Amino acid sequence: MSDLLLLSEAQMRRIEPYFPLSHGIPRVDDRRILSGILFVIRNGVRWRDAPREYGPHKTIYNRFIRWSRLGVFNRIFAELAKDGDGTLMIDATHLKAHRTAASLLKKGLYPDVSDAAAAA
Repeated sequence: MSDLLLLSEAQMRRIEPYFPLSHGIPRVDDRRILSGILFVIRNGVRWRDAPREYGPHKTIYNRFIRWSRLGVFNRIFAELAKDGDGTLMIDATHLKAHRTAASLLKKGLYPDVSDAAAAA
């Protein structure tokens, strides 16, 4: 697991206040699952192609979908952007979007970091 991307303890402490509370059954290790989400998004692979060390691909996918709907990633991105120079750029020019990707915005699964989308 040494060559896999894992969030550091400091990074986890910084974003943990934005995680929803666990109700009932304790969640699977947040650090591994979030690192798996980052791996999938960074590399543009299918959820099932994430290395097993991150956990079950279904858990990684379900956490991403659930937390996206709850706005967890929006709050994390907004907090992280506050410390910078006000510019947050994501380069996705190497990814090919599937024709159904446009429906993600309608379903509320696409994080909107800037206020420009809300103002429009």
